[in-house]
Amino acid sequence: MNLLEKIYEASERLHNVVVHTPLLKNTSLSQQYQANVLLKREDLQVVRSYKIRGAYNKISQLTEEQKSVGVVCASAGNHAQGVAFACSELGITGTIFMPSTTPKQKIAQVKSFGGKQIAILLIGDTFDDAQVAAHSFCNEQAATFVHPFDDLEVIAGQGTVGLEILENADNPIDYIFVPIGGGGLAAGICTIVQELSPTTKIIGVEPMGAPSMWTSLQAKEIKTLDTIDRFIDGAAVKRVGDQNFEFCRNVLHDVILVPEGKVCSTILKLYNEEAMVVEPAGALTISALDLFDPNKLKDKNVVCVVSGSNNDILRTEEIKERSLLFEGLKHYFMIEFPQRPGALKTFVSDVLGDSDDITYFQFSKKTNKESGPAIVGIELKDKSDFRQLEKQMNAGGFNFTYLNENPMLFAQLIG
Repeated sequence: MNLLEKIYEASERLHNVVVHTPLLKNTSLSQQYQANVLLKREDLQVVRSYKIRGAYNKISQLTEEQKSVGVVCASAGNHAQGVAFACSELGITGTIFMPSTTPKQKIAQVKSFGGKQIAILLIGDTFDDAQVAAHSFCNEQAATFVHPFDDLEVIAGQGTVGLEILENADNPIDYIFVPIGGGGLAAGICTIVQELSPTTKIIGVEPMGAPSMWTSLQAKEIKTLDTIDRFIDGAAVKRVGDQNFEFCRNVLHDVILVPEGKVCSTILKLYNEEAMVVEPAGALTISALDLFDPNKLKDKNVVCVVSGSNNDILRTEEIKERSLLFEGLKHYFMIEFPQRPGALKTFVSDVLGDSDDITYFQFSKKTNKESGPAIVGIELKDKSDFRQLEKQMNAGGFNFTYLNENPMLFAQLIG
């Protein structure tokens, strides 16, 4: 049976289990891009992401013998919730390995969906540590490992998103923007769209700090990234799935890389203007619209898959910070302050503009020194004020080092 047939079967299997999420026109985005922009709202699923589709489709097809032994997965997020939900609904025992660093909110959510059917084991400091432990446990118990993306039944479940998009669209779709992590969702959508709507162009979207699919497509073979920025945790993987790469390589029209800071700005904008709560991976596709050729979008029917809304409120400050840095409104400096009374007052009155605000200040007085360094964070009202700020510091005789453009030093001092 090929993947297309599996997607159709998955759709029947999931019919009374998952939410047939709406395909909603977004007025403000449509006006901004002079296009008909539709949002596929997978953030409205019962587990608040599309991951329930693949997990349930996989687990529901296990043999009675496999069900009696149980399933295992490794995840720090949405996949764990999907597996937990499926285990609870089907009465199957599940063991979910999560890094010990996983926020309590996510652990609580997994427990809530899985109930008495699941056990959560916190292992290691990273997802990779948890995954190694999960595979080891699987081998010992002869249990079934439910992969988050590199599994045909999981891919088929995710592919039902594409089937619903085409079923609900009133007009032919010109572009579908799809977030890519391991590539399961993209592989499923590529398969169904290639068959049912071959003129539709599929645009993959990845975090700039984790361009695993983009890198592999450029190399024409799967590449494993040495390091990644894990901030957009729902789409940050070092290596895409082997099967997923094969399904995507000849169908994806393009892959756009989006800076993490831009995603943060989108999250805040959606919350403030649309009352939508999305996680970083869920904001990827909307963020990518700005980076696409506006002439190609004009008067077109465009779908953005909003993949999930499991955003931890404890990340809000980090999201705001990354957004301000990306927008050019937050700047950090190491400034040499004269060690005399009134030096800081002079800086505030003579250097800062009326709308500039000191948001971070760390100073350690040095004995027998004429000056001492301070780490200063300054927030601007408009990014165009930055050059005037630098000019005023130079005019005031304040020696400084700009930290935003020195990632290693910036991370050590501010992170």
